Amino acid sequence: MTTLQQQPINALREVTEIHSGIATSDGDGVKLTRIIGTTKLDMLDPFLLLDCFESDDAADYIGGFPTHPHRGFETVTYLLNGKMRHKDSAGHEGVVEPGGVQWMTAGKGVLHSEMPEQDNGLLKGYQLWVNLPKSAKMIEPSYQEYPPEITPLETRADGSVVRVIAGKTDLGTQGPIVNPYTKPTFMDVSLAKHQEFEQRLPLQHNAFLYVIDGEALVYDHTGKTTAVSAKQVALLSPGERLLVSATDNARFLLLAGQPLNEPVERAGPFVMNTRQELLQAYHDFQSGHFN
Repeated sequence: MTTLQQQPINALREVTEIHSGIATSDGDGVKLTRIIGTTKLDMLDPFLLLDCFESDDAADYIGGFPTHPHRGFETVTYLLNGKMRHKDSAGHEGVVEPGGVQWMTAGKGVLHSEMPEQDNGLLKGYQLWVNLPKSAKMIEPSYQEYPPEITPLETRADGSVVRVIAGKTDLGTQGPIVNPYTKPTFMDVSLAKHQEFEQRLPLQHNAFLYVIDGEALVYDHTGKTTAVSAKQVALLSPGERLLVSATDNARFLLLAGQPLNEPVERAGPFVMNTRQELLQAYHDFQSGHFN
């Protein structure tokens, strides 16, 4: 587990580590890049996993993610291109579109599927796993699902654009996601050439940015910058604010969340606090208690 809390705190958040994802597959052969959840970056409390799926070849994604279980954490699906249909064992169903988000709190257990709502063209998006505290791991499953017209798009005078999923920008744009457990920040920032983006973040929240396109330059307290290239994730030190600029146009995801600082026992689709709870999750699934 990677944690940033023990490091010295400066007012400005700085890059502490940079990682590249690894190519893998999941579901029914969906090709993707695993960014968090690898041997080099197992997790960043409370973030357990971040995957990027991106292909205009239907063979790479058409199998989708057939029905499978989850318990003990939250799954977040955010799309840039294409459409994905979600269904679950409780009868909930919806379609996630570009700029839309589905934030599912699996809680005590749910069976669900995520399947492409297309058989050609580009499908690109992200799957994020966010841990739940021990007190909430066995709550009833629930959903926060918002189409792109409900996820606010903040357009700035310099040409930069920020889509806000969770948290609030310094200019006051509030994302729709409500989460009392980890109080997340989730922003999709498109930064115009040579422009700067500044954002305050809760001091002790763990934070990272993932560059989608271009190159982001993250300032440190001396005024120097660290370059983060496309398809790289940068972990950020504790601090009160983040300052980023772009050599050319750049796009990145900014995420932050309150660490839970609890034991993590995870295997496959379940994330619990103890080995016994993990084994119980498998037993409950196999005996049909997730239906």
